[in-house]
Amino acid sequence: MEVPFTLIGYGEAGRSFAQAAAWRSDARVFDIKAMTQAYAEDGVSGCPSLAEALTGSAGALSLVTADQALTAAGKAAGALQSGALFLDMNSVAPQTKQQAAEVIATAGGAYIDVAIMAPVNPARLAVPLLLSGPDAPRAEAFLRARGFTNVRVVGDQIGTASTIKMLRSVMYKGIEALTAECLLACARAGVTGEVIASFGEGWAQEANYRLDRMMVHGSRRAAEMGEAVKTLEALGVPALLTRGTAERQAAIGAMEIGAPPATLADKLERLMSA
Repeated sequence: MEVPFTLIGYGEAGRSFAQAAAWRSDARVFDIKAMTQAYAEDGVSGCPSLAEALTGSAGALSLVTADQALTAAGKAAGALQSGALFLDMNSVAPQTKQQAAEVIATAGGAYIDVAIMAPVNPARLAVPLLLSGPDAPRAEAFLRARGFTNVRVVGDQIGTASTIKMLRSVMYKGIEALTAECLLACARAGVTGEVIASFGEGWAQEANYRLDRMMVHGSRRAAEMGEAVKTLEALGVPALLTRGTAERQAAIGAMEIGAPPATLADKLERLMSA
């Protein structure tokens, strides 16, 4: 590509996208962890500072943790060239994205609210992306030119895409938390097999996947659910269950179990011992 672009954050999402698209040196990367080995393996241009990564960049994909989304926008604002796209792909409340949009707009950048609507893996570049904001059509073309295939504009207001994402997460991450709470109690009571059988065929496999995601990404999910609480309360809906979801996700994430065991039974045993 003639004009480079920037990845802010090189965690699971950023790295999966870069590998799938083979962006290599077209992508400049800044991550506070300075992931030198990962940059070398993927052929991307790792930069020692965010300002260097953004200099002359056509646009930036912000892929940090939810609690760092607004900070990342603030730090990027001063280095963005006029008119450059800032695609905020972080899982945060619409209010947080609106705050970030003001910061980027003041600096002359073009802010786009992007919601990643499914796990990045295994879909990678086919993961569903919802875009909103005045510059969303331009951002859609930007993303498609870089290999993304499942991109859709859902409105011209900052916050529309993130509202959809947050309210969907209320359900999906809530089901994860309920699954963990139910099965931990089942394990203590010695009735796991009977309860799982009562849910019907296929439920155990789904439960295994849900626990897997919580054990790997519980802390990140808890931060996202904190943003979901903000979303609900701004809409006048008390976030009674969603606060509990955030607590359960945080508790499992804090165990820092590492690579989860393969089977549901082993996962429950690991959680119980932790």
